[in-house]
Amino acid sequence: MNELEFDKSLLFIPEGVKDVYGIDCRRRDAIEKLIRREMRLYGFNDIKTPGFEFFDIFNKERGTVSSNKMYKFFDKHNNTLVLRPDHTPQIARCVARYYANEDMQLRLCYTGETYIHQSGYQGKLSQTTQIGAELVCDSSSDADGEMLTLTIDCLKKSGLESFQIDIGHAGIIEGLLEEAGLSADEETKLKNYIENKNSHAIAQMLSDKDIKAGTKEIFAGICSLFGENDSLEFIRTRTNNQKTLDAVDRLSKLKEFLASYDMLSNVTFDPGMLSRYDYYTGVIFKAYTYGTGEAIASGGRYDNLMAQFGKNAPAVGVVFLLDQLMEALDTQKIEVDTGENDILVLYRSANRKAAIDMVSKLRDEGKSVFLMRKNADISLDEYKDYAKRRNLSKLQYIDDTGEVTVFDFD
Repeated sequence: MNELEFDKSLLFIPEGVKDVYGIDCRRRDAIEKLIRREMRLYGFNDIKTPGFEFFDIFNKERGTVSSNKMYKFFDKHNNTLVLRPDHTPQIARCVARYYANEDMQLRLCYTGETYIHQSGYQGKLSQTTQIGAELVCDSSSDADGEMLTLTIDCLKKSGLESFQIDIGHAGIIEGLLEEAGLSADEETKLKNYIENKNSHAIAQMLSDKDIKAGTKEIFAGICSLFGENDSLEFIRTRTNNQKTLDAVDRLSKLKEFLASYDMLSNVTFDPGMLSRYDYYTGVIFKAYTYGTGEAIASGGRYDNLMAQFGKNAPAVGVVFLLDQLMEALDTQKIEVDTGENDILVLYRSANRKAAIDMVSKLRDEGKSVFLMRKNADISLDEYKDYAKRRNLSKLQYIDDTGEVTVFDFD
């Protein structure tokens, strides 16, 4: 078949996925290694889970994404399987199965793809890469703090200098909603208003409701409390709901922990924060920077999820969203050291042995080397242009006489 005789549609890919190649692929690998290395320094050990599982692992009762957003298919036994939309339920399943009798702290980390159907969202990826860590069997506020310091250290290691982590607690809104006594539909609507920081809609919705004045005042100001240093005290003095007060106390302890690490400059508290995952029961957080409209990391405490798999164990986790993080690094023009400086060794046939000896020595030294025989019809300048296109650090040319000429491109 002539090379031009093919279906050009074969070059396209489905909506919601993308190819990553060349220097971009190496930069992603470098950032992943930096984050994974930091996780190892914090004592986290790798775990690998399947790319697809039974549907029930991720169904609505687990608090993960809705069924219509999952990629579903069937096995030969007619079981419903789904491509992984979220790692956390998988980790919960693994802990319940392989660490059923372990009551002391577990630290697990992972890297993998997630698949969530994003039809209708222009440019939003359905397949994303996540790097995550889960700290299991520790219910303390210090464990929450450990995950947040890990998050901050990982983001700094990636090269980011300007980022902010918004911290909330699932119990704040839950407690206030209990006190308000709204219907399920009203709660859903109010949560949507809070998530979108629509203070006008909140005030209008609650204006004729028989709710305690303090609770109504908190709801009315929940959007403007974001980022305020006294936001926790504002809530504490306006409610006597125990769940809400416990959540505020937890955030106060977390604030003290981060202060001891001198990391408060990177965090702000958002009492109105909500999560799309229902399994979060305590502290929740999201990290943002400029250059991307989405969070670059998120996490929180989920103390009830493990019990659904047969092990009663508290846990807190974080996930770094690699695609969004790389977008931010690109926009901010932050250099990523790939740790590699590829070399092109170009030779003429008469000097093949000398070229092979040179390449063997360079590779023994841990250097990445392209070995190419020079085509007589291609000029040296064309090879130099090729090396630059491939982001190689240098070209070492062995000419007919055996003389070596080095061209540096750094």
